Amino acid sequence: MERLIQVTWETLELQTAQPFGIARWTHSVYPRTFVSLSSEGVTGQGEAAPNAFYGETRGTVEAVLPLLAGAVSDDPWDWDGLHSRLTALMPFHHPSAKCALEMAALEWCARRAGLPVWRLLGLSPAPIPESSYTVSLAELPEMRRQAREAVGRGHGILKVKLGTDRDQKIVEALREEAPDVALRVDANAVWTRPQAKRVLGVLDAARVELLEQPLAAGDLEGHAALRAVSRVPIVADESLHHVSDVPALAAAFDGVNLKLAKLGGPLQALRALRLARTHGLQVMMGCMIESSLGIAAAAHLAGACDWADLDGALLLADDPYTGLDWQAGTVGRPTGVGWGVTRA
Repeated sequence: MERLIQVTWETLELQTAQPFGIARWTHSVYPRTFVSLSSEGVTGQGEAAPNAFYGETRGTVEAVLPLLAGAVSDDPWDWDGLHSRLTALMPFHHPSAKCALEMAALEWCARRAGLPVWRLLGLSPAPIPESSYTVSLAELPEMRRQAREAVGRGHGILKVKLGTDRDQKIVEALREEAPDVALRVDANAVWTRPQAKRVLGVLDAARVELLEQPLAAGDLEGHAALRAVSRVPIVADESLHHVSDVPALAAAFDGVNLKLAKLGGPLQALRALRLARTHGLQVMMGCMIESSLGIAAAAHLAGACDWADLDGALLLADDPYTGLDWQAGTVGRPTGVGWGVTRA
């Protein structure tokens, strides 16, 4: 018997406008798999943005989607059932592939109802916090150029990638280059405990707004000790893989960075957001390098967050989706049905 729901996908190689570097790697090409869920003349879309740190690649996404797609029932409204079936098939693995399917199911429902997803979920229409714009790790003159051009385009918050033996020089140079903007820094889990303690004074002097994931993902004890002496709030990213991780992070961090692709989808990120609030944590809505489709999904939740880091699509040379309204570093809340973006 032919299924009422049809699930299809394709992978595109998204290219950044310039090489994007963090402490662990530098890339210019990011394969992203786009999932479509169609029924009754309505189609919902989702994006898988795999990250090798969380055990995913283009190959793993394409390999597991034929199996995971079987978890989509003929009732797209059964969100709890979808999550339970995905979890039963692949517990704690392949979050971006699950995210794409959950995104597609949610958008199908929102399009069927004629609503934006945030309205469908009953979320507040609060404005989205201004997003940071990332200065990727490179030689210092190149990082200065990135910062200078971002400020020239009107960005008021810069997120600086660190994780080298010259981090102090980078922070001081970028504060000099952009004296009036808010600075955030991200070490992507590569600092040692002594290295992190040495840099704290530099961050404080440079008026850094927050420090993201300074130590290894599993070093909660080290993060707790660092938090005890830091005047700069410390935010977990790589330490947060699953919704169930949130309670343990409250003793070691001031906040958490939620990314749909690492948590398994918008509904899982919403669960993590609410759990974080009950444990007194501040919340950042973050992203991978992804198209405006993935960014739009995160933007639907971002109004409930303290910080936003949603610049992934702004870093692309050619975005396959259109529809987000950016005014420098501020993205408007999507107002169209579904995710509010369309294929270019």
